[in-house]
Amino acid sequence: MPTPTAAAANAYAALARLRDEAANIAGGLGNSQDSGPSFSTVLKDVINTVSEAAQKSDAQAQAVATGKANMIDVVTAVAETETTFQTLVAVRDKVIAAYEDVLKMPI
Repeated sequence: MPTPTAAAANAYAALARLRDEAANIAGGLGNSQDSGPSFSTVLKDVINTVSEAAQKSDAQAQAVATGKANMIDVVTAVAETETTFQTLVAVRDKVIAAYEDVLKMPI
C-alpha cells in the first residue's frame, strides 16, 4: 500500500501530465483573434489551481504530523481541495456532454 506522500506525489505528477497535454493541445490548435482567453489557457489555469490546492492540503497534513499546525487547518485545506477537484470534474463532464451533443447534430 503506497504511503500518503507517494500517493500525493503521484497525484501531482498526474496533474502535471494533464497540464502538459493541455498545453500541447493548445499548440496544435493555432491562435485565434478572439479577445478572450483560449479554452486551453483556461483549462491549464484550472488544472494549476487544483494542483496548488492539493499541494496546500498536503503541506497542511505534513505540518500536523510534525505538530506545527492544528487539525482545523488540515480539514479546511482538504475540503477546499475536494471542492476544487469536484468543480473540475463537473466542468469536464459538461464539456464532454456538449461535445457529444455536437457529434449528434445532423450535418
